[in-house]
Amino acid sequence: MPKVESMKPSLWETALQVAPALYLDSKEPFLPIRVGITIFENTAPSLSFNRVIEVNREKIHAVIEYAIYWDYDIQHLYDLEHVWVYVGYEGEIVSCEASFHGRYLLGLLRDRSNLPADNRVKLFVQPGKHAMSPLEEVFRLLPDVETCNNELAGNGGVLEPEMFKGQFKSGDHIDKIAEEHLRSFRFQPSFEYIRYEWPDDIFVTWDELREEIPVRQRALLETLS
Repeated sequence: MPKVESMKPSLWETALQVAPALYLDSKEPFLPIRVGITIFENTAPSLSFNRVIEVNREKIHAVIEYAIYWDYDIQHLYDLEHVWVYVGYEGEIVSCEASFHGRYLLGLLRDRSNLPADNRVKLFVQPGKHAMSPLEEVFRLLPDVETCNNELAGNGGVLEPEMFKGQFKSGDHIDKIAEEHLRSFRFQPSFEYIRYEWPDDIFVTWDELREEIPVRQRALLETLS
């Protein structure tokens, strides 16, 4: 069970109820491992993404941040993607944003056609790379959308971001090992998308995920060394 004592139980339940619906490529070799939740009731910096979460209290009850952790991106070990869902005072979805290669896009279409009756924003996940968009066609505009999963697979080695500096990457030699390992996952995207169903145990607090990530990466790198 996640340690949610610091969160209002009602907001935690809301976070579970409005978690986005992710659609993965049918050939996608990787699945999310864990999702770290942070709930913002007031404007504050994100602890896991370089941005400030703006909370307009007149319209927004809370902004729910989902930090979605994957052991792998097709080009490097470690991947952390984000979705932000803006929830109104009646539980309605006011807005949504999703990470896209270090930046973020609006996740809710203007006509709200990707918000079905279950109140979960529908987002497509880039094959192998896990950037997100409400429109699958966006990925087709990326020149390397196919090559990154084939000849460019693994070329990023081990990604150790600043917040985990020195916690799991033991040296540059591990990059080559990681590259060889990732190349075994090379695939040709189908660009046909299947809804991913969240496992019951995938949601934790960000603090818990922050502790788990370096442990997982160290264990993974040990198996590869």
